[in-house]
Amino acid sequence: MALQCGAVPVEFLSDEEAARHGRYSGPPSRAELERFFFLDDADKALIAKRRGDHNRLGFSLILTTARYVGAFLADPLDVPNVVVEYLAEQLQITDPSCVKRYTERAKTRFEHQWEIQRAEGLNDFAEAEPELVAWMDARAWMTGDGPKAIFTDAVAWLRERGVLLPGVTTLARLVARVRDAATQRVWDTLCELPTPRQRQALGLLLEVPEGARVSELERWRKGPTKPSGRSLEKALDRAAEISGGRVWDP
Repeated sequence: MALQCGAVPVEFLSDEEAARHGRYSGPPSRAELERFFFLDDADKALIAKRRGDHNRLGFSLILTTARYVGAFLADPLDVPNVVVEYLAEQLQITDPSCVKRYTERAKTRFEHQWEIQRAEGLNDFAEAEPELVAWMDARAWMTGDGPKAIFTDAVAWLRERGVLLPGVTTLARLVARVRDAATQRVWDTLCELPTPRQRQALGLLLEVPEGARVSELERWRKGPTKPSGRSLEKALDRAAEISGGRVWDP
């Protein structure tokens, strides 16, 4: 099932791919734990300002999760148990389950997110959106890459610049809109290239001649299917017919 983004269907993302965006897709590996969830002295100094083990552990979850997935989770406790245990061990918290109390005060996590964003130098998506749009537009114009490739690299672009990821729907719709606009510009540019005579000749290629089953253009599109000498001869004849046609005359 394709992800539906309002009135714009985003068919390039599967439900599974959409669900992985900006979230945990499973327990991190040992290498990932050591890379993203290790607390250095600066981290511990920041965490130590919190009162209570539940606040210290909750703060550390938001801090390290943002580093790992590139976003703040709607539920800061929606993390694999291995992450909670790994952080609790570093903070010398003997009862990791105390973190359940972290969300009792709704404002706490938002206050912590703002502080972490400042400390980590994380940028809001709205600030980076104009530059991202320009990058995606150039990418779509120059490469013709599909939306999934652009979406994947847009996520990497944002992560490299320390920008918090927007929701999957927001980014997917933006990719679809920018790419469609770039594609339309490509077609508009190409449509201006043929002369009136060439346009007329191209239009005739779409017509099905009397007694034929397909148009000339469709016949040209279908190449040989079997690798043989006869097929090669037909392919060369077709290439000569196309290159020698009056379609290309000015």
